[in-house]
Amino acid sequence: MATAILIIAGIGMVAAVALAVADRYLSVKEDPRIGMVTAELPGANCGGCGFAGCDGYARALVAGTAPNGACAAGGDAVAKAVAKILGVEAAATERRVALVRCCGTRSEAIRVGDYNGICDCNVAAMTAGGDKGCTYGCLGYGACANVCPKGAISVHDGLAKVDKRLCIGCGKCVRACPKHIIELVPASATIHVLCANPDKGPSVRKVCGVGCMGCHLCEKNSGGKEAGHFTFQGFLAKVNYDNPPTDGAIVAKCPAKCMVEDSHFESGH
Repeated sequence: MATAILIIAGIGMVAAVALAVADRYLSVKEDPRIGMVTAELPGANCGGCGFAGCDGYARALVAGTAPNGACAAGGDAVAKAVAKILGVEAAATERRVALVRCCGTRSEAIRVGDYNGICDCNVAAMTAGGDKGCTYGCLGYGACANVCPKGAISVHDGLAKVDKRLCIGCGKCVRACPKHIIELVPASATIHVLCANPDKGPSVRKVCGVGCMGCHLCEKNSGGKEAGHFTFQGFLAKVNYDNPPTDGAIVAKCPAKCMVEDSHFESGH
């Protein structure tokens, strides 16, 4: 018995010495800045930066393989803190938030069927494109809301709404939407066109009471084509977010009522 105990103790001692030697000569020392940068990141692990999580982004930042300022959830404050740790110049960032380019609620946009399947937009879209008359519109089954890490998206009257105050701009909802009508826009923008249908006005109005008709009044009322506040995709008006309009008076002049001010966007109404 004593011999067995001594043998086991000896093996344990040898293993301990081997581990100590390996730790001393074979271990790879981690750059302490990785932990410092990770501590400054918001910990949302949203993937908006292009990495699997905050730790992955921190390692890439320290390695110099990722740009500072890619953390949408952290914004300028995080970019400045990271820049201080890494000894580089702080990157200027602009907060961006998600926008659902549709305002066709159940009371405004017609339904061409009665979908009773799984409550998910991707599944509904695979069923003849969904039950909404407008093939470009929000289906309202919450695929975007289901992936939002901050609960910034809710569905009301068959339409997804984003609360700007909660949105961190991670882009998960953009990737989740089968209709591709969610985009990240500057948080500073105050006027938005909530429609994604580029068809001619008469066709749009057959399926939605608040769809863009391509009348160009928004462009005319904001200084004309030369002002460059709007672009057009087919017959669809789109805000030029590199040069967005700021005159709220043009909103009330939109005959389609698909243009909203930031206050509506923020509150989700």
